[in-house]
Amino acid sequence: MQSSLRKKRTALANFDRAIALRPDFAEVFSNRGNTLHELERLVEALASYDRALTLRPDFAEALSNRGNTLHKLKRFEEALASYDRALTLRRDFAEALSNRGNTLRELKRFEEALASYDRALTLRPDFAEALSNRGNTLHELKRFEEALASYDRAITLRPYVPSTHIHEALCRFLIGDLDRGWKKFEWRRQKRAFAKPRWLGSSEIVGRTILIHAEAGAGFGDTIQFCRYVPLVAERGAAHVILEVQSPLKELMSTLAGGSQIVSRRDPLPDFDMYCPLLTLPLAFGTQLETIPSATPYLRPSAQIAAKWDARLGSRRRSRIGLAWHGDLTRLPQRAISLNSLLPLLDVNATFVSLQREVRADDAAVLKDQSDLHHFGDELNNFSDTAALVSNLDLVISVDTSVAHLAGALAKPVWVMLPFVPDGRWLLDREDSPWYPTARLFRQDEARSWDSVIARIHAALYDLVRQ
Repeated sequence: MQSSLRKKRTALANFDRAIALRPDFAEVFSNRGNTLHELERLVEALASYDRALTLRPDFAEALSNRGNTLHKLKRFEEALASYDRALTLRRDFAEALSNRGNTLRELKRFEEALASYDRALTLRPDFAEALSNRGNTLHELKRFEEALASYDRAITLRPYVPSTHIHEALCRFLIGDLDRGWKKFEWRRQKRAFAKPRWLGSSEIVGRTILIHAEAGAGFGDTIQFCRYVPLVAERGAAHVILEVQSPLKELMSTLAGGSQIVSRRDPLPDFDMYCPLLTLPLAFGTQLETIPSATPYLRPSAQIAAKWDARLGSRRRSRIGLAWHGDLTRLPQRAISLNSLLPLLDVNATFVSLQREVRADDAAVLKDQSDLHHFGDELNNFSDTAALVSNLDLVISVDTSVAHLAGALAKPVWVMLPFVPDGRWLLDREDSPWYPTARLFRQDEARSWDSVIARIHAALYDLVRQ
């Protein structure tokens, strides 16, 4: 990693020296833009491409690469215009057509995106990246069999591209093909390697010490969902199970059965005989839809902390309802709703509680005007606090984020708001979840708007409160 970074910085210095000697060299400015893009210095990259295009307005490669940088900056309309200019100059520019398809997909112009990929593939039938991106767009259109066929063609051409296998896994999860989904999911990037054997379910673990660890790329919700397998590992006869989790989850995980020792990523690891990534456990146990270990609760709040939150919430004369409307916006912006969109729910005769620790600036402004929505913010020190607060509620309403998983793991009623094409764990066309018996799923319709979801939740809340 450091070697690659040094090479990019060296290349940048070389480009700068070349420009000092010849400031009218458009190709150098374009290549300098590519390096700045790789270094995540996107605004500087854009300026370098623009300088190249000032020197050479018909420079199709610079226009296409400029589009890639604008796409990464989420300036999608400008990116599209840049690709279109490149294609005016070079109608056979397959890479620009494929990247243009990616931008159209972000703009939810899915049919146009497909047409752009298909044009790229007419020019280059062996263009594996375009096939994979085409699969992603078909996935968004719920044309899953076509998506799988596109991934299969891409993998035939380039077998060792992890992202294509991962996208195939996510598609298979959605259609309920867990067997092949878990196998494909093993292509995810796993940055840690240990000098001990990796356990995949078949080898004997009786009397052995096994490390189960949350992965660097996993979210809190992933850890909460899949920690349910730790007691099953212990039941296999392991003498000692070490569970390594993200620091904010450490205290809560101490309530999980079967975890002999809970450590956080910042702690030194005890000695162990073998290991298994947490998200590999469903594969190790051969999990099918019918065999999902769905017994809840498998996590529990601290009675002492729960009592504190009960006192903070006051009278129980009305139903207590928790709201969570976004998680990590840098990772999963499509799972976020604005607080303003949820305000129609607050006219129901209930006590509403924010389960957000952090809120966006625009949501904070709305919160100030909502005296009937309790918000505790930084008082929620970790997930043990959040679990204790949730244990005092009658219902949690959440987007697909860690709070939804937490409520499900605590066996609290939870209504989950899902996008039109949800994460694979929520499957398709059903209101229940085989992972969480207390969950009820509210899905976007083909309009891909949250308005209809919130309207249905509003009606269901009125029914619940009347009961």
